Amino acid sequence: MFATLPLLSLKTATLSSGIQYGMNGSLTAPPFWLAIPFILLLLMIATGPLFFPNFWHKHYPKVAILLATFVMVYYYTVLENKLKPVEAATEYIQFMALITALYMATGGIAIKVHRRVTPFVNIILLFTGALFANLIGTTGASMLFIRPYLGLNKGRIKVYHIVFFIFIVSNIGGALTPIGDPPLFLGFLKGVPFAWTLIHNSLPWLIALVLLLSIFYFFERSNKAVPTDAPCTGIISIAGSKNFIWLVLIIGAVFLDPTICTWLPTIDYHGHPISFVRELIMLTIATLAFYTANKKVLLSNGFSLAPLNEVCLIFIGIFGTMIPALELIGRFAASEMGKQLITPTTLYWGTGFFSSVLDNAPTYLNFVAASMAAQGGNIEQLADVQAYAAGSIYPDSVIRLNAIALASVFFGAMTYIGNGPNFMVKAIAEEAGITMPPFGRYIFRFSMPILLPILFIIWVFFFAS
Repeated sequence: MFATLPLLSLKTATLSSGIQYGMNGSLTAPPFWLAIPFILLLLMIATGPLFFPNFWHKHYPKVAILLATFVMVYYYTVLENKLKPVEAATEYIQFMALITALYMATGGIAIKVHRRVTPFVNIILLFTGALFANLIGTTGASMLFIRPYLGLNKGRIKVYHIVFFIFIVSNIGGALTPIGDPPLFLGFLKGVPFAWTLIHNSLPWLIALVLLLSIFYFFERSNKAVPTDAPCTGIISIAGSKNFIWLVLIIGAVFLDPTICTWLPTIDYHGHPISFVRELIMLTIATLAFYTANKKVLLSNGFSLAPLNEVCLIFIGIFGTMIPALELIGRFAASEMGKQLITPTTLYWGTGFFSSVLDNAPTYLNFVAASMAAQGGNIEQLADVQAYAAGSIYPDSVIRLNAIALASVFFGAMTYIGNGPNFMVKAIAEEAGITMPPFGRYIFRFSMPILLPILFIIWVFFFAS
C-alpha cells in the first residue's frame, strides 16, 4: 500500500507472527466486527470531503486518532495482544520517517524544463519518473518529479495530469527492482533474487505503461499549451542539486535493517528485533535537508509542511485500524479453505484488491506464505523461497509469485490510500490549487474506467488459465 522504500523489520514480523498465530491459535483471533473501524475510516475518507467537507477538514485528525486508538486499546486490553499494537506503531514510525526524509530532501530540489509543453514532453517526463521509481522508490520519484511536472504544465494543469502521474510514477513504475516498492524488497529479503523482478515483471510493466501513456496522449492532445514569455531553450535546469546527496543517504539508510545488519543495536520484543537507528538517521537527514536548503528553491517549489501533516494524521488512523483486517486476511490465507482457492488468478485479484486498501507489504507476504504453504514450502526457509522463485521444485510457482508481485504494486494506484505517495501527490496538487476528486470519484471516474481494464488485460495475457 505505502509504496515508499522498504519498511523492513516489523513488516516481516507482521506476517510471520500472524500466520503462526492463525495456525496454532496461541493468540485470540480478532472478531470480524473489529474491522468496522477500518471500513468506517475508508468510508469517511471517501465521503467526507464531498458530503460534509467542513466537518471533515476540521475534525479528520480526531476521527483518525480515535478509531486507531479504539482498535489498539481493544487489542491491548481485551485480546491481551500487545504485539500487534507495537508492530503497527513501529511500522507507522518507519513509514513517516521515510516519507518525511524524502519530502524534505526533494523539497529543496527544483527541476525545471525550459521548453514548450507538448503531449510528447509530458510522456517523456512520466516515463522518466517511472524509470527513476526503480532507483529511488516510488515515493522518492513522486516527490522529485511532481513539482517539475506541475511547473511544466502551469496554466493548463488538469485533474487527469495528477491521476496519470499517480498511476505511472507513484505505483506501476516501481515494479522492476526490489528498491522500487516495499513488497518486492521484502521478497528479496526472503530469498527472491534481486534480478527476478526485472526478468519477470519487465513485459507486464512495459505493456501497462504503454497502454497508460497511450490513453494519456488522447487526454493531452486536445489540451493546448498556454503561451509563455519564458525562453523555451529545451534545457533542464536543476537548483538545489546538493540535496541529491541527502537523497542518496536516505536510500542507503533504508538498508540499515536489523534483519540484514545484525550489528545494529536492537530491542528484542517478543522475538522481534526492533531498531530505530535507521529512522533516527532519516529524521536527522530530514532536519538537515530542510535547514540547509536554498530558501529561494523552497519558495519556487511552493514548499509547505501542510501535505506532510495531512499524510501524517490520516495514516495514524489507517495503520491503527487495519491491524484486524490484515490479521483476518492472514488467517484465512493460511487456512485449508484458503489454500484450496490458490491459483494465479485468485492470487492476482486477491493480492490486488487488498493492496488497494491495505498495506501492500504484509499483503504480499501473506499471499506468498499461503501460496508456498499450499505446496509444502515455508516462507521462513531461504532455500524454499529460492526454489519457489526459480520454479525448480514447486509447480507453477513462478507464475504464482509473479501474480502476487505485480498485483501488490500495480493495484496500489486504484485508491488514494493504496500507496503512500498517492496521498502525498494528491496533497501537493491540492496545495498548488488543483481541486482533486474525492476518494470515490477518483475510483469511479479514473481507476475503474482507465486502470482496471489495463489490469484486466495484464491478467488475461499473463495469469488467466
